[in-house]
Amino acid sequence: MRTNIELDAEKVREAASLSGIKTKRKLIDEALSAFIKLHKRKSLLDLAGKIKFSKGYDYKSMRG
Repeated sequence: MRTNIELDAEKVREAASLSGIKTKRKLIDEALSAFIKLHKRKSLLDLAGKIKFSKGYDYKSMRG
């Protein structure tokens, strides 16, 4: 998708410096991917303590 946006130059420079990414396109793509991962992780954390496991469920035996 093509779009025109105005970016904060200082934030772009800092993000490029921290990430080592050279192009704005790749930098924005990486930022979007990180944003998506963060929000998906938050959704999973919302489930903490709300899942009931079956009696006898042994998570330790499944590790390996």
